[in-house]
Amino acid sequence: MRVLFAAYAERTHFLAMAPLAWALRAAGHEVRVASQPELTGTITGAGLTAVPVGEDHNLWRFVERFLNPRFAEAFPEQYAAIRWGSMPPFELAKLAPDELTFERLRAGYAEVVPGYRIGSETMIDDLVAYARSWRPDLVLWEPMTYAGPIAAKAAGAAHGRLLWGLDAFGWMRREFLRRASGAAEDPLAALLRGWTERFGVAFGEDLTCGQFTVDQLPASMRLDTGLPLVPMRYVPYPGAAVVPEWLREPPRRPRIALTLGLSAAERWKGYSVDVAEVLDALSDVDAEVVATIAEEQQRKLTRIPGNARVVSFVPLPVLLPTCSAVIHHAGFGTLLTATLNGLPQLSLWEGDDSPLLARRLEQLGVGPAVGCREVTADQVREHVVSLLAEPSFRRDTAHLRDELLAMPTPAEVVPRLVELTAAARTGVVSGQTG
Repeated sequence: MRVLFAAYAERTHFLAMAPLAWALRAAGHEVRVASQPELTGTITGAGLTAVPVGEDHNLWRFVERFLNPRFAEAFPEQYAAIRWGSMPPFELAKLAPDELTFERLRAGYAEVVPGYRIGSETMIDDLVAYARSWRPDLVLWEPMTYAGPIAAKAAGAAHGRLLWGLDAFGWMRREFLRRASGAAEDPLAALLRGWTERFGVAFGEDLTCGQFTVDQLPASMRLDTGLPLVPMRYVPYPGAAVVPEWLREPPRRPRIALTLGLSAAERWKGYSVDVAEVLDALSDVDAEVVATIAEEQQRKLTRIPGNARVVSFVPLPVLLPTCSAVIHHAGFGTLLTATLNGLPQLSLWEGDDSPLLARRLEQLGVGPAVGCREVTADQVREHVVSLLAEPSFRRDTAHLRDELLAMPTPAEVVPRLVELTAAARTGVVSGQTG
């Protein structure tokens, strides 16, 4: 069958999609990946066929207008909300049930729908035209690219979402519909209806959450959405990478990885944690600290302790098997790669779904979770010493690792996608939640 992946140009979101695209290719299916031109090199660099559609979106250029010292000084609260805040789907998922009102849900949609529009509007016309021309059997879309289901419907294809984190999107939709009356304002449906009217297709609730959802989180970490699920084991793919020579020898003492993610350096122009202070605090710990820090941020370090190695980029699937513990920002890909390697983790969560993911790791015994703006360097040291000394962290991480490894691989998911594609065209889609 023909499978079209659709994602707005966000590199980390695409990286979480690539292993399934490879699995489909290896099984003999035709696969193409559509996104704005900015992502073309990343797609082809992954060995996949790119379909550049439309023009590059300006979502991050809009956000970056507010991420500067002048704005931070003049409007500290607004700066903090942009820099460390969470989108409403994730922010609302943290609320107690009695705090989650319909008005808060409606206001949350009103806040995030303009971002969904920005991400898809520049590509949707070309994507629909391409889908109608190529005629895919299945469209797989990441959960913020609503151009994907519109194109699928316009081309008569089945479609499903492929998640890169917690499904706060599906959870929020379920909670909204539970509380809405028939005449209630629905900002997401209004956005999608505007597009369906443009392309002459009918609006359906499947456009909001897909006909099914491929979820890469283990059941113990998911949000309950009630949606048809296709569980799939996470396979790490960090992009093009090279194994450095120093990693070819085993470490002489426990190794700790410090990684704070791609987005902090690329999008936010800096880390939320003072790397220099953390390295100093760990300087007397009997361990080697490998800090993966962007070159621009490395130049801000005035001193590097003797037990620290500062590098620009090391593929986590290569680095983490040599480690005894990880300090990270609670990003989806990082924490799952660490879990696959059975590593205790200190989560210094930031925004979006990272607070929820970090707290789930903490509840499962994988390691402590502390907000990046609250933690001190001394606390980091205390937690790291505990991670290295306390065997329960490694034991509980092994349980979560076993849960991950029991999930179907991307290759094993492919036959299920073939079944779901056929079923969707007859109007019968079922899924599993395990």
